[in-house]
Amino acid sequence: MTADGSAALWVVRAGSLTTVQDLGRFGHAHLGVPRSGALDPPAHRLANRLVGNAERAATLETTVTGCALRPSRPVLVAVTGASCAVRVDGRPVAWGAPVWVPAGALLDVGAAVRGLRAYVAVGGGIAVPEVLGSRSTDLLSGLGPPPVADGDELPLGRSGGCGAAADVPFHGGYARELVLPLAPGPRDDWFAPGALNTLAGSAYTVSPESNRIGLRTLGPALDRARDGELPSEGMVLGAVQVPPDGRPVVFLSDHPTTGGYPVIGVVPEESLPAAAQSPPGTRIRFVPLRPTRLG
Repeated sequence: MTADGSAALWVVRAGSLTTVQDLGRFGHAHLGVPRSGALDPPAHRLANRLVGNAERAATLETTVTGCALRPSRPVLVAVTGASCAVRVDGRPVAWGAPVWVPAGALLDVGAAVRGLRAYVAVGGGIAVPEVLGSRSTDLLSGLGPPPVADGDELPLGRSGGCGAAADVPFHGGYARELVLPLAPGPRDDWFAPGALNTLAGSAYTVSPESNRIGLRTLGPALDRARDGELPSEGMVLGAVQVPPDGRPVVFLSDHPTTGGYPVIGVVPEESLPAAAQSPPGTRIRFVPLRPTRLG
């Protein structure tokens, strides 16, 4: 129990990076506040649905190594996103399905087998205080709760629903090649002729330096046609910004809201969950979108 007597999750093993995430903070970019939120929203929504939560309820987003938790009351739990072993007091239980965890039992979410990030939903949601309308941890701005640490007590909300079976495909079978559609612009004219062809035709891979702010790439540098930098301008989710080393960075949920490096294109939001689940070394193929002719 927490200090006020409400139900809680005790964090036995926090893992390499586990954060509280919901669907993010909207409407504050003009204040320099990123959206944040789950990097894989479909997996987050599915986990909540499986335990009877509203889709905006906060879940735990794990990174690579999973986590281990003990609830102070019996809870309904579901793990989605990256496929991994799930155990309750050492007994294997289902991944991608609602599972009852008794009070005081150890829920162990194992290391990711395919993908990078798992989502742990608990009936009632993780009830940390909201900041600007969201419970999400934002690693760039520092808003929201800090990353989960061993020994933390995370408050739980009141569970008002029951689990539901899923009628949509589970996540977990992530591809070995990441295909990212790319809408060129707004600053593709800052790059040398043929830069888009280089981006589309070259072998890029996911860099180990990737994080919740952006998916960094390894591969050929993109040559510039203009020297200097832009005045800072607004940045959007999915923007492909090219820093001075010439290697593209795909902005994810914790991205800065402004920047001065040119953006050669934008990846549509629906393609970003796969980017967030792609481990270092994954091959990347950028596919420029052609304008649609009307009439």
